[in-house]
Amino acid sequence: MKLSTRTLAAAADTLRGWALDEDLKQMVMADPALAAIAERIARRYIAGARAADAIDVLRDNSARGHLGSVECVGESVRDAGVAARETEEILQLTDRVASGGLAATISFDLSHIGSVVSPQLGLDNALRIARAAHDAGTSVMISAEGSRRTDLVLDLWERISDRHPETGITIQARLRRSPADLERMIRRPGPIRIVKGAFLETDDVAHPRDSEPMYDAYRTMADRLVRSGHRVNIATHDAVLVDDLRAELGEALRGTHVEFEMLQGLGTDLLDTLRADGFTTREYVVYGPEWWLYVLNRIAEHPERAVSALADIGVS
Repeated sequence: MKLSTRTLAAAADTLRGWALDEDLKQMVMADPALAAIAERIARRYIAGARAADAIDVLRDNSARGHLGSVECVGESVRDAGVAARETEEILQLTDRVASGGLAATISFDLSHIGSVVSPQLGLDNALRIARAAHDAGTSVMISAEGSRRTDLVLDLWERISDRHPETGITIQARLRRSPADLERMIRRPGPIRIVKGAFLETDDVAHPRDSEPMYDAYRTMADRLVRSGHRVNIATHDAVLVDDLRAELGEALRGTHVEFEMLQGLGTDLLDTLRADGFTTREYVVYGPEWWLYVLNRIAEHPERAVSALADIGVS
C-alpha cells in the first residue's frame, strides 16, 4: 500500500507534535514497559546512553575516513541545576574527545544548558564549553531550535563567537527568515551548517518540508556559502539534493571549506560514497537518555520510518 503525500505530511506533523509534547514524553518514560519500547526504537538513531558509547562510534567512523561531531542530546531544560549537570556532562565529553585524539566537534542546543532558564545562564555555560573545546583543539557547533528561539540562539551565538570566533551555527532552509539570517551569520568566520529543518512550524513561518521552495532555499544558501569561500557543512541525507549540488557546484565542493555531514544511522552508504569520491565528510553522533525530541524528529522527516520503528519493537 502506498500512502498519499497528504497522509505522510499529516503523520509527520503528528510526530513533530509528539516530539514537543513534554507531558507525553513524561508519561511514556515513567512507564517501564513503554519506556523499554521507546528506547528500543531510539537505538537506531543514537549511539547509546553513555559518552563511552558515542566515543566508540566516533572511533569507528574515523576508521572509515569521516570527521565527527558529537552531542549529548537534550533540550528545553527549565531548571538551573539540571542545566549545570548537563554542562558538566558536555565538558567531560570534550575531555574524552581530546584524550581519544578524535577529530570531532562538540554540538549542543543552547536550551539544553540553560538558555530557557535565562539567556545569561545559557551564555555562561556555553562559554565554558567553547573555552574547553578550544583548549582541547576543537570547537563547538550550536544546533538549531524551533523558530520561536531563533533570535535567542543567534544573539547568544554572536556573543559566544565574540570570544571564540571558530564557533559554528546551524541554519534551517525551511524557515522563511533564513536568507536574511544567513547574511548576518556570514559576517563571522565560524562554520555554518545548513539543514532542512525538522521542527513543527506554521506555513507563514516555514516552507513545507521537501517542497520546491525549501529545496530552492537550501540550494541557494549552499551556493552562496560554497562560492564565497565561507566554511560550510552541507548537512543532508537527501541523495537527490546531494546530486543537485554536485551538478551545480562541481569541483567547488572539494574546497577545504566544504564538508558533507550526515547523522548517525542515516545516509551511511551515501556518506561513505562521498568520502570515497574525495569529499570531506563528517558523521554526527548523539548519545544520552534525553533523546525524545531528537528521535521523533528523525522519524518525522520520513514517516515511512515508523515501519522500521515497529520492526525495531520486535528486536530482542
